[in-house]
Amino acid sequence: MSTIERILPALLVMAFLGGCRPLDVAELEPGIDSRVEQRLQQEEGVSLKQWSQTKPQTLSESVSKGTRLDLSLPPLLPGQNGIQGNRIDKEKQQSDKQANDGFWPLTIAEARQMALENNLDLQIALLEPEIAATRVSEEEAKFDQLIFVNAKYGRKDTPLYDGDMVKFSTQDKTSPLYNEEVKLSALPQITDTFNMEAGISVPLLTGGKVTLASPLAHKRTRKGVTSDEYRSALRFSISQPLLRGVGIANNVAGIRIAAYRQRAADVGLRLQSIRVLAAIDRAYWAVYAAWGELDVRRQQYQNAADNLDMVRRRVDEGLTAAVELNRAEIGVAERMEKLVVAQTKLKISQRKLKLLLNDKGLGLDSEHWLAPQTSPQLLGFSFDREQLAQQAMDGRLELLELELKLAADSSKIDYLRNQTLPLFMLDYQYGALGRDNAFGDAYGDAVSGDFQDWSVGLKFELPLSNALRESRLQRAVQQRAQRLATKRLRELNIRREIFDALDLVDQNWQRIVVTRQNVILAGLNYQAELKQFRQGLRTMTEVLEMLTKLGEAQVREVNAIANYQVALVDLAYATGTLLGYSKVGFADS
Repeated sequence: MSTIERILPALLVMAFLGGCRPLDVAELEPGIDSRVEQRLQQEEGVSLKQWSQTKPQTLSESVSKGTRLDLSLPPLLPGQNGIQGNRIDKEKQQSDKQANDGFWPLTIAEARQMALENNLDLQIALLEPEIAATRVSEEEAKFDQLIFVNAKYGRKDTPLYDGDMVKFSTQDKTSPLYNEEVKLSALPQITDTFNMEAGISVPLLTGGKVTLASPLAHKRTRKGVTSDEYRSALRFSISQPLLRGVGIANNVAGIRIAAYRQRAADVGLRLQSIRVLAAIDRAYWAVYAAWGELDVRRQQYQNAADNLDMVRRRVDEGLTAAVELNRAEIGVAERMEKLVVAQTKLKISQRKLKLLLNDKGLGLDSEHWLAPQTSPQLLGFSFDREQLAQQAMDGRLELLELELKLAADSSKIDYLRNQTLPLFMLDYQYGALGRDNAFGDAYGDAVSGDFQDWSVGLKFELPLSNALRESRLQRAVQQRAQRLATKRLRELNIRREIFDALDLVDQNWQRIVVTRQNVILAGLNYQAELKQFRQGLRTMTEVLEMLTKLGEAQVREVNAIANYQVALVDLAYATGTLLGYSKVGFADS
């Protein structure tokens, strides 16, 4: 025996023992435990004064600065409620943003496009159909044909050792060996063996398997009685279930279920797209409303400030009592608070829209002001409520997704029902044998069919309780019943959503009509009160009260317009037609 042959087994044993030792988690990431422990033991401390860029001010210091507003408000947008503006070309974003004083004009179509391209939730959902497609491929791969080759070489160097006692029996009673008891001894010998088998295995759609193989064995003895022997065979076998697992329907159930889930994943992607579009539309009109409210509050503040300047002049001229000056200053302070709140509301709504857009050029806390460019749709509609409810039943993708899952449940139940049957297998094997001292002659004997080996067998298995498979079937049936109940509940919820959306559409349209009339009347009354104040017939309190009513009416009108647009979006969402409403289509890749 060579030195390598002596050392190799010892090396393999050492490698095995080294690989089987317990794994120390700390080896995976040295120092991670110490960092975690240090962070957990660290005391929490924060100093807000250190975080402040300027010296914190007390309330008295802030109040002593007066009631004049000192805020970095966004510039006024041209047009009613700051909605009009020029569209920015995406190829010239940086220069255009500088030219538009930090504005980022944005139409709702552009917002939808940016959201569909950049939304992270949608990017995650895009992977689901691809993952589902790989599952279909996995199920289909179960029927791939398998080509196999096995080869093994070995050497056995055996010493002389005692064997068993045996007794000979021959037909020739005169033979010296007749009825003799002898002891067999194995002679020392060196035997080289080489075994190889090549073939193909073909799974059948019926659940069976066909195998065609050709094994070859070479045995050579080099010590003692020498020999050189080749053995070969051609083997054919088929195994076919007769009860459990029989039939094409049962064996392709996994493919069918995976295909249903793939279609459900496609529907889920569309659903996620619809949710993104609905969210972007709601956020867009929230920014529209915030701009409108900020413009109203700014105009209210400006009117109150102009009234204060007018009162100061009249007091200096002796035309108005000095008490009116205090009343005018109160009016300015009240509108200052509402202007601050409106500005913060605009910032928050802008940040929400920027988050949905997820554009690299739009930081969440950047100075770019999103300026809505799309005018609201101010048209009143009269809908057929039952027709829209039926449209929702036909068009909602949630119901289609449930239908696909129910179809997958049916296939799963059929498969599991078949799995509760006993196992009854039919096996058939046939082999043509060959043996000779030469490689070619051994295969020749196998092909000639002089030596054959064949068998037919049956295999039967029946669990005593079969509780495992029965439980799996029962669980699948219960899951389908649960999904059916979910579908009925979802249908009721969809009808409720339709009718709620229709009521909100009607409500917000009526609000637009009423608030528009209220704004006109409040504006006329404010001008009348201001005129009478100059004539000494009204106090500044009464003028400011009417100015407040005018501002609140304008804010309600802006909110009613935005809410009406959102209600139309919700109606399209409830009927399952939001993609068409948003003018978004899906093309097969």
